[in-house]
Amino acid sequence: MEVINHTQKRVDTQLLVITHLSQLLYYVTGFGGLIVPLILWLTQRDKVIDMDEHGKAVVNFQISLILYTIISIPAILLLGLGILMLIAVGILGFVLPIINAVKANNGEAPSYFMTIRFIS
Repeated sequence: MEVINHTQKRVDTQLLVITHLSQLLYYVTGFGGLIVPLILWLTQRDKVIDMDEHGKAVVNFQISLILYTIISIPAILLLGLGILMLIAVGILGFVLPIINAVKANNGEAPSYFMTIRFIS
């Protein structure tokens, strides 16, 4: 009996771009910036070329942003340094997904600044 593998990976740069830009849902709805990319990554990682790499980068970045936000809240009591951290997290959380969406559209690998690799 011959087993035929019908799971061919396809090139879908538009879905990679959507995965990166879906992180911006935090700024539109207040939630979904981690859940939507996580669902896209888990459902499409075996079907789309480079989705596993991009999905891991997005999820690691979002978890890192959540961790930095949690750390910055008690740091507000330390001379207001937490406020600067929250501003930096807000700016990085908005700018880096856009930059990496453009990179994904050009076929380049994602690179998120100050990301802790929780998923490797």
